[in-house]
This record gives sequence, structure tokens and C-alpha cells, in this order.
Amino acid sequence: MAENFIEKKIYYHDTDCGGVVYHAAYLDHLEEGRTEFLRGKGIDVGELARQGTIFPVVHIEVDYKCPAVYGDTIRIMTSIEKVGHASINFDQEIKKGGTLLLRAKVVCACVDSSLKAKPIPDTELSKLKIA
Repeated sequence: MAENFIEKKIYYHDTDCGGVVYHAAYLDHLEEGRTEFLRGKGIDVGELARQGTIFPVVHIEVDYKCPAVYGDTIRIMTSIEKVGHASINFDQEIKKGGTLLLRAKVVCACVDSSLKAKPIPDTELSKLKIA
């Protein structure tokens, strides 16, 4: 996996009553990882949405390996597996130190403001090319 990552601290609102990160909270962390990954490539998803190009998640596979708990610092790593005509396939991992907590495969479609599939704009497509 590429060394493209962000680090986050686990707060109380991420956890269940036992202090363990609630499974759905990881989806927010994955979203933040993808957003920052794209920002690092010069793609502002908020600005694109205002212009009528949106990248919703249309498929996600998550394998939970080990829990994080309140107070932990996690590292969210993101890379692109594949760029299609109107979709982006991401590989993501969340780790705590050297321990793998989660592995995910996420597919985001490119759609217009009426949620109809559309090609990824050429400007963004050129920024997504896998080296």
C-alpha cells in the first residue's frame, strides 16, 4: 500500500460504551482518508460537488482485524487500485502502530447533481493516473 496517509486520534464519540471503536465509525475515518488523498492530488471534492460532480460510495468491503480503543492514534492509508471511466477503486488500511486494524476496498462512482453516472472530468482524471 502506498505511503499516503493521515493520522487521527480516537475520541469518545468514536466508541461504544466499552470504549472500543464502533464499527460504523471506521467508515467516517475511511472517508476522511479518501478526501485527504484526493486533496493531495489537487482534487477538492467539495468544490467539485458545487460544480455538479459528486463521488458517492457505491460499494464497500471491510475486513475488521483488530479493534482500536479510546485514546489510540490510528493511521489511515489510502491508494488507488483502479480508475475507470466513471469510477475510482480505492484500497485502504487502518493501522495502529504496526498492527492492522482494518482493510477496505471502496468503489466511488462519478455522478452529476441528479445522481446520474458521468465520466470523470479530464482535469481530475489526469490527476488520478497511477504512476
